[in-house]
Amino acid sequence: MTTNVSQQRQVLQRAGTVEENAVRFDAEKAGRMVEALNADLAATYVLYHQLRKHSWSLTGLYAADLRRFLDDAAAEAERHADALARRVGAVGGVPVSGPAAFERHSPVPFEGEDVYDVRSSLASDLEAYGDLIESVSSHIELAESLGDHATGTVLREQLLDLEARAHAIHGFLAPDAPSRG
Repeated sequence: MTTNVSQQRQVLQRAGTVEENAVRFDAEKAGRMVEALNADLAATYVLYHQLRKHSWSLTGLYAADLRRFLDDAAAEAERHADALARRVGAVGGVPVSGPAAFERHSPVPFEGEDVYDVRSSLASDLEAYGDLIESVSSHIELAESLGDHATGTVLREQLLDLEARAHAIHGFLAPDAPSRG
């Protein structure tokens, strides 16, 4: 007789809950921080997937250079998502996971599956970066107001990279920039 694998699993912590944590962060404050971090985690993954999609669909004269930029930006987003997820766990929460949950929790809207011209794709990326910059910035303020300086540091590191990428994309979209397909 075969035993159903799902019957053998033991849930260690339910999604949406906050437990005591090793960093001794107050449960109520931790709950607020977990909610904020999960929003940024979800938004970072929405951005990651959008950057990957745009990299995959590039054509034209500058495709190789833009693909390298977008691939690097996606790898950077993935590194930040990992740092956010680890921080969620450190303060006692469960990192949001899965495409439906990412879309539900993200302040960055899902672009959809269609393929757009390069300038439209980059403009969409710039918009997503702007939305994430606003979210991360407000969550830095939240972290500091709650006395969670370590989370503030994690978010500041992400913010620096987000702003640098947004600035680069803004340059790609400048009126005097060569056409990119």
